[in-house]
Amino acid sequence: MTIVRTEGAQRQSDERNRVVAEARKWIATPYHNCADVLGSGVDCGMLIVRVFVDSGMVEPFDPRPYAPDWMLHRDEEKYLAFFEERCAPVDAPGVGDIALFHYGRTYSHGGIVVEADPVRIVHASHDARAVIEEGLTQNPVLTDPKRRLRFFSIWAKKVSG
Repeated sequence: MTIVRTEGAQRQSDERNRVVAEARKWIATPYHNCADVLGSGVDCGMLIVRVFVDSGMVEPFDPRPYAPDWMLHRDEEKYLAFFEERCAPVDAPGVGDIALFHYGRTYSHGGIVVEADPVRIVHASHDARAVIEEGLTQNPVLTDPKRRLRFFSIWAKKVSG
């Protein structure tokens, strides 16, 4: 017989919902490399940083500066390393988890999962020039098999580490 502790499950559900609500606040914020100002400008990496820091899920950190095209000239998985330090990979995402996409030579684009089935994310889209919410099936660039998609969860890290 498995005993489920509702208190912990409820806390995790509340945290996940807080992350989703924080991510959605950024929708329509213009895309701007290395920025992190709600309503004025943000890029995909700083969006994730701000959402998780502002929702109290991680301690403040700042991965800047970085060039807008760093992923085209480097093999070092700098972006991926930030998530591996704070999260654990998961096969199937839950709301509040992170979707990472391989662009150029490295994993260098990400979004926050706001619906799990089918997967919808909030991300700072360079092509849309703003933070948007969209289903993965709506964006052929993100679903291109060569893009390589991985999911990470801060909650899986808490359980495993």
